[in-house]
Amino acid sequence: MSNQIEFVCFSPEKRLANAINIFVITTLFYFFGASLRLIDELSLFWPLNAVLAAVFVRNPFLNRPVYYFLCYSAMVIYDAFTTHWGWQSAIINLSNMVFIIIVALLLLRYSRDENENNWAINAFKIFYFCLIGAVLSSLLGSLGSLGPSSDYRQFLPLFADWFSEQFSTGVLMMPFLLMAKWPQWGKMPAFHFSKLYPLLGVIISVIASVVIGGAGSLAFPLPALIWCAIRYPLPITALITLLTGGMEIVLVANSIVVIHHSQPLVVNEMFSARLGIATMAICPLIVSVSVDAINRLIKQTSLRADYDYLTGVHSRSGLYEALKITAPLMHKPGQKLCVMLLDIDYFKRINDNYGHECGDVVLRAFAAQLRKAVGEEGLVARLGGEEFVVACSTNSEDEGYKIAEKIRQSIELTAFRYQQQTLFITVSIGLAATTPEKQSLLDAFNALLAEADKYLYLSKRSGRNQVSTSLINQEDIAASV
Repeated sequence: MSNQIEFVCFSPEKRLANAINIFVITTLFYFFGASLRLIDELSLFWPLNAVLAAVFVRNPFLNRPVYYFLCYSAMVIYDAFTTHWGWQSAIINLSNMVFIIIVALLLLRYSRDENENNWAINAFKIFYFCLIGAVLSSLLGSLGSLGPSSDYRQFLPLFADWFSEQFSTGVLMMPFLLMAKWPQWGKMPAFHFSKLYPLLGVIISVIASVVIGGAGSLAFPLPALIWCAIRYPLPITALITLLTGGMEIVLVANSIVVIHHSQPLVVNEMFSARLGIATMAICPLIVSVSVDAINRLIKQTSLRADYDYLTGVHSRSGLYEALKITAPLMHKPGQKLCVMLLDIDYFKRINDNYGHECGDVVLRAFAAQLRKAVGEEGLVARLGGEEFVVACSTNSEDEGYKIAEKIRQSIELTAFRYQQQTLFITVSIGLAATTPEKQSLLDAFNALLAEADKYLYLSKRSGRNQVSTSLINQEDIAASV
C-alpha cells in the first residue's frame, strides 16, 4: 500500500461533482475574504481569486464557460444574501473573474508553449501574469465600487488599494498553490533540529520588524527567507513565503508593524507595503528555483559520471564512489568482500553476426538480468565492453560462490530477443574474496579485482560458462599463474 495520500477533487468524468466542488470552494473562500473586509468592497486579504486561478490551471479540463459561470454565480448569490450592493455586485464580481480567467489562461498557454513540467514554479511568469490580471481586474473593480453618483476623484485611491490587494495576494499564493502536493510520509528524511534554523530565522526577523518598525522593517525577513530557499524544497519555501507575507500584511494593516507614525494608516502606505511585500516574496522563490535547477543539473552530471550510459549500472568511477561511501554502511565487520568479474562468452560473434545494435540490446538486457539476480546483495558495474563486475558482502566465500552460480544459471536460462531473433548467451565468472581488516573496502576491492581476473581467465580456459574461485580451483589457478 502506498504511503502517499491521494485526494482528488476534480475529474474529467465527474462533471456534476466538479460543478458542486467549484461552487463550494468559491463560496467558502468568498466568505473567508468577506470576513476580512476593511471598508465596503475592499478586503485586507482576498484569497479567492488566486485559489480559483490555481484550480483552473491545475485542472485544465475545467476551463469551460460553464465552470466560470458557476464561480461567478456563487459570488453574486453570496452577495445577494449578505450585502446591499445590487447591480454593483455584478461588476465587482466580474472583476474577480477577470483576474481568475486571465491568470489561468496565461499560465496554461505558457505551459503549453514551454512543453515542460516546471512552468508552475517560474516566479517571473507568475509575477508578470498576476500583474496583468491585477491591473485589468482593478480597473473594472474600482469603477464598479464608485457607482454613478460617487466622486471620481476617489478612483485612484480605490484603484491603488484594489490593485495592491489583488497583486500581492496573487504573487504570495500562486506559487504555493501551483506546487502543493500531499507529502509522501514514507520518503520523508530524518528530522534534525538544525533543519528548523531557517524557519526560526524567519520568525525572529518578523518579531524584529514589529519591535523596530519603519518601512525598512518589511524587508527584515528576506535574508531568512533566502536561507529557507537554500535549505528547503521549493513547495515548502513557497508556503513559508506565503505565510510570512500574509502575516506582514496583517501586521501593517493593524499598525502592529508601524511603517509611518501617522494614524490612521493611509491608503498610499498600505499600497506601498503590499507591493513591497509582494516584490520581496519573489526573491526567495527565484533563489529556490535556481537552487532546484542547480541540484537537478548536479544530479544529472553525477548520473552521467557514476552510471554507464548504455546499461544503467555503475561505471568504474561510480563503483569506486559507492565503495567509498555506500558500501561501508552495509558491510559488517568480519564479513567477506566478494568480487566477481564477469565476461559474456563469445560476445564478438554477436556483433559480427547481428551487428553492434544487437550487441547493445544484449548488453542492456544482460545488465538488467544481472541486477535482478544480484538484487540488493551487491553492487553491479560495467568495466567496459562486455566485462562487468559485482561486489558484495557475504558471511563466507561459499555464500559468494552461490551468488555467482545464481547469476551464471540465470543468464544461461534467459532468452534474449532482438527483432525476430532469440539469442542465448553464457557468462564466465572469476570470484575472489577476502576479509578486509586494516584496509578499506576500496583497497581490498582493487586487490581482489586482479585476483578475480586470474580466475576469470581460468574459467575461459576451462571451457567458459562456469565460475572459478579458490574454493574449487586452488591447484588450477596456481598452475595457471
